[in-house]
Amino acid sequence: MYLEHFGLDEPPFRITPVTVFFFSGANRGEILDALIYSLSEAEGIVKVSGEVGSGKTMLCRMLLERLPEHVETIYLANPSLSREEMLYAIADALGLSIDGKRVGIVMHSIQNKLEEKAREGKRVVVLVDEAHAMPLDTLEELRLLYNLQVGNDKLLQIILFGQPELNAKLDQPNMRQLKDRIVHHFHMQPLSRNALESYLMFRMRAAGYRGPDIFSPNAIKLIADASNGLMRRINILADKSLLSAFVEDTHNIEVRHVQAAMRDSELKPARSLAGKKLLMGSAAGMLLLTGLAAWWLLDRPPARTSAQPSPAIVPQPDNAPVHATSEKTNPATSSLAPPPQPAADNLPLAAMPASIASVSPATGKAGLYEQRLAAGKQLLEQKKAVASIQLFFNEEIKRERIENFLRRAEGLGKLSEIYLLPAKFGGKDGLRVLYGAYPSIHAARDAINELPPRYQETFTASVYAF
Repeated sequence: MYLEHFGLDEPPFRITPVTVFFFSGANRGEILDALIYSLSEAEGIVKVSGEVGSGKTMLCRMLLERLPEHVETIYLANPSLSREEMLYAIADALGLSIDGKRVGIVMHSIQNKLEEKAREGKRVVVLVDEAHAMPLDTLEELRLLYNLQVGNDKLLQIILFGQPELNAKLDQPNMRQLKDRIVHHFHMQPLSRNALESYLMFRMRAAGYRGPDIFSPNAIKLIADASNGLMRRINILADKSLLSAFVEDTHNIEVRHVQAAMRDSELKPARSLAGKKLLMGSAAGMLLLTGLAAWWLLDRPPARTSAQPSPAIVPQPDNAPVHATSEKTNPATSSLAPPPQPAADNLPLAAMPASIASVSPATGKAGLYEQRLAAGKQLLEQKKAVASIQLFFNEEIKRERIENFLRRAEGLGKLSEIYLLPAKFGGKDGLRVLYGAYPSIHAARDAINELPPRYQETFTASVYAF
């Protein structure tokens, strides 16, 4: 109806996944690249989680298009299958004749077919959409299929796409064997307000629009608040806002048009429970991209910027980050004065030391890795910070790559804001990389928009509550 009015070739905000409208911002592109890499080079089961309408199905469709030719896919769109029905579906996708055959025979036929494809140099991957709805028995059968191998090579790879309820299902004691085989976890974060602005105009231009930006800043803010950053809700509100502007015979989307769309969609500008869970849930529920994608980012060449000294600490409002002071002397020998105590609960936290040296016996010097690890330890021991911003985490400690990241942070003048925290991921020793120390979750959430531009573009940051 409004296509000609806005000069569009097709509707830009359809909720049906169409890969030409895939938005690679907000780390969607990085997740896609990491999935392709994990399927081409690695073993293990992969899990992708995200709230309803966060773009999981679109990502799945993009993966189907982007996989190399030697990777064959089996797409299970209906997860509500019994274990027998799933085996029959996989056998049918492999081109096997299974009519009237018992489950044991079907399983044996699947193994023989997978071995044949392995000899041909092909990989087979099963993509399970809406995996949170899959019965436990069926999930267990998937694990048994994953166990099939020839020599040291697995015959089948599996990716589970599901809502956060999938995490709760995998936490059940009888699912621990399946959970232990999940080697990569990806979580699709809601779009930030900055990413939302890019997303709206990306979809408009992908649909043929060639004019100037039409969504006003206040309209974007209202869409962000009402949608909680979820793509499906964004698409619904943006589509109805365009229709409202068309009826009014204007080409600019203002607050009133979004308000009309909200009334028609029965959406309110309040953060949902799901949105709160993303900010305040357990550490597992708040995790970002796995270390796989983060490692690629850490290997990028450092920016050619000179280090700038951190500003002196001054009293900050409640929503301001707790900046670390800068030490110009050798951090291994400098004397650190204890931080001042806050006068009242509503005052900002005291400044944290820039670096707490851990001297290497071999060199007599403190490396950046030891400094920021010690700084993270003191941050926890002081128990003054309520929250920080998690840039990324690694499920394995890759010290050299972390050192590369820290050197770039030093070049940006942001080293004193970085804290390293040891963490356990499925029994493995890992590491969280945090930015800043804040007196409240609200302050940390607001500070995400104030991160250095490079960090905003590279990482999907989230609030980490101590």
